[in-house]
Amino acid sequence: MLTAESKSSWGILLVRILVGWVFLSEGVQKFLFPAALGVGRFTKIGIPVPQYSAPFVGVVEIVFGFLLIVGLFTSLAAIPLLIDIAVAIATTKIPMLLKQGFWSAMHEARTDFCMLLGLTAIMLFGAGKFSLDQRRTSAKRS
Repeated sequence: MLTAESKSSWGILLVRILVGWVFLSEGVQKFLFPAALGVGRFTKIGIPVPQYSAPFVGVVEIVFGFLLIVGLFTSLAAIPLLIDIAVAIATTKIPMLLKQGFWSAMHEARTDFCMLLGLTAIMLFGAGKFSLDQRRTSAKRS
């Protein structure tokens, strides 16, 4: 039988994996499909210096997504990803809201808002018991 603390630890792990995996995979895809998801997309939506900003964002998503998955420097790793998703919402979903209306924007923004809420949960609850942060903390106490 799982205790409330154990359930909470597993829940935090699942949220970290979910959020981290989405960012990690999106970062990789910026390099695999640059015309559609990297430099080409950044150019299309008007992000400045897309030839530098797209690879930079890709690296940020890969590195910090991975850190979320393994639970290392978790709260710090969530900060650049919060900035990343806020920029994504501001540059893609808000213009869509203004042009296509509420329901179209909500449909397209579902992953973005899930990532925003998932990152917020990670910031509130920390890395949890099943993380490298927990091991680092335990090792320091020993």
